[in-house]
Amino acid sequence: MSAFAALHRAGEPLLLPCAWDHASAYALAARGFPAIGTTSLGVAAAAGLPDAAAATREETLRLALLLGSGPFLLTVDVEGGFSDDPEHVALLAQELWAVGVAGINLEDGRGSTGRHAAKIAAVKAAVPGLFVNARTDTHWPGGGSGGDAGPPETLRRLERYQEAGADGVFVPGLADPAEIAALVRQLSVPLNILYTPGGPSVDRLTDLGVRRISLGSLLYRQALGAAVEAAVRVRAGRTPEGTTLSYDTVQALTRPPSG
Repeated sequence: MSAFAALHRAGEPLLLPCAWDHASAYALAARGFPAIGTTSLGVAAAAGLPDAAAATREETLRLALLLGSGPFLLTVDVEGGFSDDPEHVALLAQELWAVGVAGINLEDGRGSTGRHAAKIAAVKAAVPGLFVNARTDTHWPGGGSGGDAGPPETLRRLERYQEAGADGVFVPGLADPAEIAALVRQLSVPLNILYTPGGPSVDRLTDLGVRRISLGSLLYRQALGAAVEAAVRVRAGRTPEGTTLSYDTVQALTRPPSG
């Protein structure tokens, strides 16, 4: 079992913060997070491109190359793999593995269950050590199912992805404790849930048996909102609130760790 896979099965659930650039990833790692994800929304928005539209393959690879050798385990959000061809998705997985990526998040919103299962199988055949977190969009607005397909369809998809070789499964938008607990009982791979401020707390998700709790684009959206609010407060003659990292602290994030 890889070090990244082990984080899903021992002790507390893996709380996964998601970065969008070098500074955000290294700042999170400096606060003791052993694994960092990437947020496709953050990567896309920073480049002026749409999210979930298979438009950011090069930007995603560029960020992976930048972060893959960092002092943390890295998992990359690759949307649907930026292709409907399973072999092309497998080639992407090989490129990511070669630069030090430990896992990927692969979503089914762009295609059928069978096609997504084929992508998972192709990736695991090409890179057995890469942790594949298979996401289904049955509870996500705009997903391939219309955003709310219900428990039977969610379980059907996740079982198919599990059989295809997925190391973990992810249901963003699912917040009902009874549904979460039922999935935990019915699956043999770790269940990943997206944390939302209005949903179950980390402690509650832990009690339900969730093994990975992702923050998704939350940190990026919070950071962007805080930046805009700070500018508005300064314009109004007020002092910005919240934590402001010093210039020297941010500069230190651009330097490799000593030793």
